[in-house]
Amino acid sequence: MITIYPYSELGHADHGWLDARHHFSFAGYVNPDRHRFGALRVINDDTIRAGGGFDTHPHRDMEIITYVRRGAITHRDSNGNKGRTQAGDVQVMSAGSGIFHSEYNLESEDTTLFQIWIEPNQRGVNPDWDSHVFPKTPVKDGLNLLVSGDGDAPLHIHQDARIYAGKLTAGTVIRHPLHQQAYLLVSEGELTLDHQPMTRGDGAEITGTDSVRLEAITDTEVLVIDVPHSPTRH
Repeated sequence: MITIYPYSELGHADHGWLDARHHFSFAGYVNPDRHRFGALRVINDDTIRAGGGFDTHPHRDMEIITYVRRGAITHRDSNGNKGRTQAGDVQVMSAGSGIFHSEYNLESEDTTLFQIWIEPNQRGVNPDWDSHVFPKTPVKDGLNLLVSGDGDAPLHIHQDARIYAGKLTAGTVIRHPLHQQAYLLVSEGELTLDHQPMTRGDGAEITGTDSVRLEAITDTEVLVIDVPHSPTRH
């Protein structure tokens, strides 16, 4: 089953320095029908104005993944980690037993990104942060595996989940396998998901199938977040 959530129907908050669209209930946006999707708790489609950012604040027991789409984001945290993640690349923070961090757009242009929160399968792990540079060339045979909990991906999280992404040139068709259930995000362009049209900013819940067909109508960038049905913890 596929349920598409158009960008125009997402939750919206404009703070001046931050323009955010929420796929699930978050902060001041409350939708009783949209609290989570299995272990997936948050997807925010954020535009951070040049010079703006999230001041230092705490988190615990959450896997926070940032996929930068345009511009760059600069991270600092209470463990001494710091780094700059730019368009097409990913950073992961395991909040674990507790961590303070800030995220700033120190660029001269706006930064757009997906902020993704996945509930972990373990509480109280040692907090950690990492980032990785990924290929920017379009894919032909399958999406790149960016993040996983089983050690198969460059970036690790504490959950049986996988995040894939890739750029597809117009006309490219791929069949993407699913391990559990998945949430798909169109970062750029237009595509069809099992022949259903989607465009930039749209999201889709995918359940009850072991694969989906993706066809790029225009040059497209897509993410697939494959997550457990429930946030079971050990």
